[in-house]
Amino acid sequence: MLHDIETEADVKRLVDAFYEKVNADELLSPVFNDVAAVHWAHHLPVMYTFWSSILLGTASYHGRPFPKHLALPVRREHFDRWLQLFTGTVDALFEGDKAEEAKMRGYSIAQVFQYRMGLLNES
Repeated sequence: MLHDIETEADVKRLVDAFYEKVNADELLSPVFNDVAAVHWAHHLPVMYTFWSSILLGTASYHGRPFPKHLALPVRREHFDRWLQLFTGTVDALFEGDKAEEAKMRGYSIAQVFQYRMGLLNES
């Protein structure tokens, strides 16, 4: 039986497992590693605080994620794959109200980013 996302350790587990999948993904890995040249030792702790703030109410994240994504060469299929990996990771590791909230928040974030990037009307 899986448990819900309840602690900072749970958030870290989710983020680490998700980005492990991103790094192995043939569509997303080039965007993260070649184009954005993500410095993972810096990025992962930022993602821990981002998701901890959202899911646990820690208010530890103080950033603006959208501007960093605006210049990336991404299309709807990148967001679709990101969501597929994210929701799959949540489902594989957790179940409960916070797990459902994580998936809903991920979907909402992807929608807002796509809207702001003008990608929602792409075919």
